Amino acid sequence: MLFNEIFNNVDFYVENSFKDSLNNIEISDIIYDSRKIVKNCIFVCLCGSNVDGHKFAKQAVKDGAVCIVSQKELDITDVPVILVDDTRYTLSLISANFFKNPANELKTIGITGTKGKTTTACMIKSIMEQSGSKVGLIGTLGVVIGDKIYKTNNTTPESYQVQYYMRKMIQEGCDCVIMEVSSLGLKWHRVGGFVFDVAIFTNFALDHIGQNEHQTLEEYKYCKSLLFKQCKYAAVNCDDEAYKDMLKHSSCKTLTYGFCENADFRVVNEKLIYKPGYLGVGFDLISTLNYYVDVSIPGRFSVYNALAAIAACSFFNIDKDSVQNGLKNVTVKGRVEIVKTPGDYTLLIDYAHNALSMQNILSTLREYNPNRLICLFGAGGNRAKSRRYEMGDVCGRLADLSVITADNSRFENVFDIINDIKIGMKDNLNKSITIPDRKDAIKYVIDNAQKHDIIVLAGKGHEDYQEINGVKFHFDEREIIKNILNNKE
Repeated sequence: MLFNEIFNNVDFYVENSFKDSLNNIEISDIIYDSRKIVKNCIFVCLCGSNVDGHKFAKQAVKDGAVCIVSQKELDITDVPVILVDDTRYTLSLISANFFKNPANELKTIGITGTKGKTTTACMIKSIMEQSGSKVGLIGTLGVVIGDKIYKTNNTTPESYQVQYYMRKMIQEGCDCVIMEVSSLGLKWHRVGGFVFDVAIFTNFALDHIGQNEHQTLEEYKYCKSLLFKQCKYAAVNCDDEAYKDMLKHSSCKTLTYGFCENADFRVVNEKLIYKPGYLGVGFDLISTLNYYVDVSIPGRFSVYNALAAIAACSFFNIDKDSVQNGLKNVTVKGRVEIVKTPGDYTLLIDYAHNALSMQNILSTLREYNPNRLICLFGAGGNRAKSRRYEMGDVCGRLADLSVITADNSRFENVFDIINDIKIGMKDNLNKSITIPDRKDAIKYVIDNAQKHDIIVLAGKGHEDYQEINGVKFHFDEREIIKNILNNKE
């Protein structure tokens, strides 16, 4: 692709000596990792939290880059240095142009909020597919296109990857993309270069405050609000007091959802649905259309996520049957994910891996009044010990039986981690059992399950590995459960 096509509608400055020749430069690719330079590429210098890409600009030229995009003056004279105000924002713009603006060919839905993004995304996907769409996902689970999952390092990948995968979705026959949009993704312009058809706000809570994330809670909130400056329509949770802050600088058409009386999409007659092997919620929807909804994911938070999905899909005029069938059959890998078993108990997998998420999931499951609430969990190595103490305390108080085992021990001894968990559990150790090998622990809870027990395997969620001494070993709890059950038959 020619330089002038890639930089169409992009503001930049370049030395006069290169101005006349720029438009005829043929560009092979856009690279922002200096280790991946290819001949005739553009190299974009990104300023990361630990590494400054400007330091590698000269080497990038030696390795074959024909153009450098920089936000600093550089001592490079043999190729054009394109000076811009913000290289991350520029990367988003030129990536969109390079992949021929794929967002223009897709229905685009972006979801931001502290919690609920993954579940809401999967609910919308299920509804849209019921209506006949083929949907791609970008988020915590990776990039999902059909049956293929492409792993990514961040909830919201770098803008080049976002554009690359949207184009790939179109090539695979998708007509819709649903994207989890993190606050850091917005801060670093990873979803720049296009306008979302619909943006969703789930909720806001303290999170992501730290040296390499957000300096203050206000900055965190502001970054989330940026999504609503680049969308045509918005669906927001009006029960969360932060929703007005999300819309401060927005002019998009907005619909609200929640339990409050003035919500455009409102819930009444909420109820829990429980039978062995199934946990869910049901409610009556009050909106322009009134009807009953079953959701195959338990807990009050599922009602909010379902409302967000319904409100978002309303902008595309999705029919009632698609909404009802989509929510009744939705599953989310690793998020209160029920695994079918032949017994009259309920077994599920969840990503809960800190005290807050453990408290949320166990409190939610407790509302279903199980015979016993059993929680199998461990804690990650090379992380704050306080997390282990807190997890031990929460699980000890809320579970009828805690099965303490391994998670990702990383470079720590699993027994040291388990001992820290036990310190936090203290007065409730009599309600616990320790089985260091996670596979053996899973077999124990299945072999000893009783009628109407609810068993949650916490911590791994969608992960399909265990990290031990720097090595990631394949470990998919679904496969392990299947093998255990097959051997019992």
